Amino acid sequence: MLLEASGIAASVNPPALTPHRKAHGVTESQHAKRRMRTLARSRAPRSPYASTRSAATRSSGTSSSGTRSSGTHSSSTRSAGTRYSATSRRHRYYERFHTSSFASDITDGDVTAGEDPVVRQAAIDALGNMNGTVVAIEPTSGRVLAMVNQRLALSSGAQPCSTIKLSVALAALSEGVIDEQTEVSLGSRSRMNLTEALAHSNNAYFEAVGRKLGFEKVQYYAHQFGLGELAGYHIPGEQLGTYPETEIPAKLGGVSKMCSFGEGISMTPLQLGALVTAISNGGTLYYLKYPRTEAEGESFKPEIKRSLELAPNGIDDIKVGMRGAVDFGTARRAAYDPSEAVFGKTGTCTDYHAGATFMGWFGSFTDAGPHQVVVVVMLTSPRHNVSGGLASSVAGAFYRNLAAQQYFASDAPRRDGMPEILVTKSCCSR
Repeated sequence: MLLEASGIAASVNPPALTPHRKAHGVTESQHAKRRMRTLARSRAPRSPYASTRSAATRSSGTSSSGTRSSGTHSSSTRSAGTRYSATSRRHRYYERFHTSSFASDITDGDVTAGEDPVVRQAAIDALGNMNGTVVAIEPTSGRVLAMVNQRLALSSGAQPCSTIKLSVALAALSEGVIDEQTEVSLGSRSRMNLTEALAHSNNAYFEAVGRKLGFEKVQYYAHQFGLGELAGYHIPGEQLGTYPETEIPAKLGGVSKMCSFGEGISMTPLQLGALVTAISNGGTLYYLKYPRTEAEGESFKPEIKRSLELAPNGIDDIKVGMRGAVDFGTARRAAYDPSEAVFGKTGTCTDYHAGATFMGWFGSFTDAGPHQVVVVVMLTSPRHNVSGGLASSVAGAFYRNLAAQQYFASDAPRRDGMPEILVTKSCCSR
């Protein structure tokens, strides 16, 4: 609690776990597949008031059997969730977003003196009046270039939805459970590899991979990638997302749902930004540093948190899938120029820990020109009108706005106080 109040950087030293590489392949018994199909049906979207309505209609004798079933499940699921909350006091850190889908004052209170004004204006224009936050980061230094709606960006976070798949994919590649071309059986004669699974955000694929890894390894790598610890370095007001110390109960999906939807996990925009930054720059996890004055910007020095222990081709394999998401998958609206590559991962879900809040996430980066940039978009709404696809369109507008200002041009001047960019090796040639 003292760390939250002071904004001091924190790190987690996970238990030692020796990376283990085996032959590739993921197989599951028919019993496991039937169990997960049943669980997937039981976890279908539901209204928090379904149980009350169902009980009322049963007493009046006018309810259909489908309504009765929905009400029964809603009641039992909330009961299971309550029991889990009682055993894990860390849930008190979940943010409650009691806000509209739109807002006109999201930038009120933002401290902007140390930001890049061009990047900030591009982010503000892209976000418009949607209730959300946009965080832009320089991937070769960890410098936060702009943070729009800092109240939300520095909050205790929310369920990461499908963006958690980046962490799971890196863990599976590092453990040798899969490689880029390993196909996982999804039933009904359907199979999918990592590139397709990331591009289309396939839940069954990552549930199977998560079960193969097991909770211990999933948790170990999540901590290595910065989840469950402060992402920033002395950023005032930054709050701490949470990662469970134990696997969530089987009734809530266990490690499967943790790996597909981020169930039981709270992630902040800065934590996702730090992870995507590490993917962008080839495996260096920086402390995110946010200059709050021009003087701090002029004296900026990067601060490395750790170098990630990954499979030799892990980063490139992840990039192929993230590129696929933008080219032909869930993030097609992020593409701003056919000649410029954007890499990203969407996330869409309902965070019941945050008062049945609908979430839209998108973490991305571009390698265009010498001015590389990572952008994280998080949208929230009490109604089902936000998604990862919508968040990707905000990122696409952001990149388009920067391109219109010649930000990515090779001869674009450096801003005062901005360190020189180191161009990383290109990837994804196939």
